[in-house]
Amino acid sequence: MVKVTGRILAASIAETALAQSLLIDTAAGESTLADWSAPLDLDRLAAGDGPWEVELGFGKGKYLLRRSQEDPERRFLGIEMVTEYYRMLVGRARKRGVENLVVLRGEALYALSAVLPRAFASDLHVYFPDPWPKARHHKRRLFDGETVDLVLGLLAPGGRLWFATDFLDYGELVAELLGGHPQLELRRRDQPWPEGPRTNYEAKYEREGRPILRLEGIYRGFGDRPRLHPAGEAAVLAAPWQAPVVEP
Repeated sequence: MVKVTGRILAASIAETALAQSLLIDTAAGESTLADWSAPLDLDRLAAGDGPWEVELGFGKGKYLLRRSQEDPERRFLGIEMVTEYYRMLVGRARKRGVENLVVLRGEALYALSAVLPRAFASDLHVYFPDPWPKARHHKRRLFDGETVDLVLGLLAPGGRLWFATDFLDYGELVAELLGGHPQLELRRRDQPWPEGPRTNYEAKYEREGRPILRLEGIYRGFGDRPRLHPAGEAAVLAAPWQAPVVEP
C-alpha cells in the first residue's frame, strides 16, 4: 500500500478544511461545496446564458452589486475570504432581488484550483489585493510566478483583466509579471475608470490624492498548446517529484 507521510496528511487536512469552509450563495439561497460537484456547473447557479464577470477579493462588494444591477443580461461571480464582507454583499443583493450574482466565501486560490471551471469568464477584476509586504508572506500573494496562470486561466480567450492597487511597489511587480506573460497583452491606464471608483478603497484613495496603479489586459488564451508564464513553467520543471513509498 501507499505510505501516507505527515506532510501529505497535513496537506489533505488543509484541503478538506478549505472545502468545508467554502460557502456558495445564489438567488436560490446558500449552500456548501458538499451540495455540488466540482468544478461547479455555473449554469445551474445563475439563470441565463450571458457572459461571466469575476471579481477576486470583492471587499464590501460595491462593484459587483452595482454592475449586477446595471447589466442583468450578464452574470457575475465574486470570491471573498472575509465572512463579514461576504454576508454584507449577500444581504444587499437579496434585498435588491439580484438574480445574476453568485457569491463565494472562501480562499481564492483554492477556489480557482479546485472549485471553478477554467476559461469561462469574459472579465476578471482584481482591485486592491492584499500586497503581503513582508518577505515571509509573499507566497500568499494572489499574483506571483507560480499562480499567475491559475488566475488568468479563469479567462476565456479574448477575456479582459482589470487590476488596481495603491501599493505601488507591489503594483510594479504585478505589472512586470503580467507584462512577461506570453498570452497577455497588457497596458497601464493613466486615468481613473470612466464611471468613477470601483471600490470603497479606490474612492477613499482618490479623495486623498493617493497614487493608484491601474492595469488592463487582454488574454489571448492557450491556442494549440498551453503556454505558461516563464516563471511558472520554470517552477513546474524544477518541482521535485518523489515516488510514493510502497509497502508490501
